[in-house]
Amino acid sequence: MDPRYPALSDLRRAARRRIPHFVWEYLDSATGSETVPLRNRAALDAVTMMPSILHGNLKPDLSVRLLGQDFAQPFGIAPVGMSGLIWPGAEGLLAAEARRSHMPYGLSTVATVRPEEVDAGGRGGFQLYPPRDLGILDSMLGRIRDAGFGTLILTVDVPEPSRRERQTRGGLTQPPRITPRLALQVARCPAWAMEIARRGMPRMGFIDDYAGELTKGQLPSNAHAGYVLRTSPDREYLGRLRAAWQGPLIVKGVLDKATVPGLEEAGVDAIWVSNHAGRQFDGAPAVAEVLPGIRANTTLPVIADGSVGGGLDVLRYMALGADFVMMGRAWHYALGALGQAGPAHLTEMLRADLVSNLSQLGLTTPAATASRLMSAPA
Repeated sequence: MDPRYPALSDLRRAARRRIPHFVWEYLDSATGSETVPLRNRAALDAVTMMPSILHGNLKPDLSVRLLGQDFAQPFGIAPVGMSGLIWPGAEGLLAAEARRSHMPYGLSTVATVRPEEVDAGGRGGFQLYPPRDLGILDSMLGRIRDAGFGTLILTVDVPEPSRRERQTRGGLTQPPRITPRLALQVARCPAWAMEIARRGMPRMGFIDDYAGELTKGQLPSNAHAGYVLRTSPDREYLGRLRAAWQGPLIVKGVLDKATVPGLEEAGVDAIWVSNHAGRQFDGAPAVAEVLPGIRANTTLPVIADGSVGGGLDVLRYMALGADFVMMGRAWHYALGALGQAGPAHLTEMLRADLVSNLSQLGLTTPAATASRLMSAPA
């Protein structure tokens, strides 16, 4: 591992210097006053676990099984929209890291590549922003399945576009258009600029295939053509999706434990507890606050995300009831800081942190962390 970047915070600082400001604002911002990331962080910091001693030389086993698949560690790569704008070629680079490290990779509906252009090595999940037109839905599902994505991730916490004021002030449009102001920012980031020049300005290819004339104008980045195609799904829509998709179905964006029984009745295979990193609703609770209640309300696998700063936070979420933890921004900080070498560096950094902290707890598996839980957010 590169000793200049021993922590995720180091990667974040370096990425901010190497990514144009308008792109950084898209990646790093939330909505409103941006209090949700702060709540996520405070709630995680409130989780403490009791160290345990005199266990000799432990050899932790980080492997986990989720939805019938074996993974080498309890974390994976969450879907991020316009990933290839944040770092050129990001989707392919992250999918390659997922194959190398035996972890799940999530591809967004609003990625800069089509599902047919990504090889997730049989561990891919496709994050669906549900289209209003059912004919488009059927076409999308067929293409997703044929491209080798075996798991479908329905995102349910985007009923309307959020304001994302900081992102809007940054000046990003869809499709991206480099104005003189943004060109100055690009000029300060030569590595990013050279990759963009080689690959071309990214577009949302999958959305372009269905949006037609909607993709030809310049739209704000929080109201692009992908939003125009979307609907806010109801229980009937979820039931139709369950009938149409034969593989595992995950619902992402769950915060209220009262909704869990209905999801079980609908035949969902896993629940993803997420507040969308504060990008949708600034008044949402922290994931760590609601996770124990959701865990107590279901026997389904539970996935969590939100403000993970290292391996200890992965263990904190698992102590609170998560079976698996996903990260989105973290992988893009790694790409921004180190380019192609970034994802592997982050993987090994997280693995080393997990082993170190499990050893402090006297444990050999991440799933056992609940036995050391001392305190949790109220």
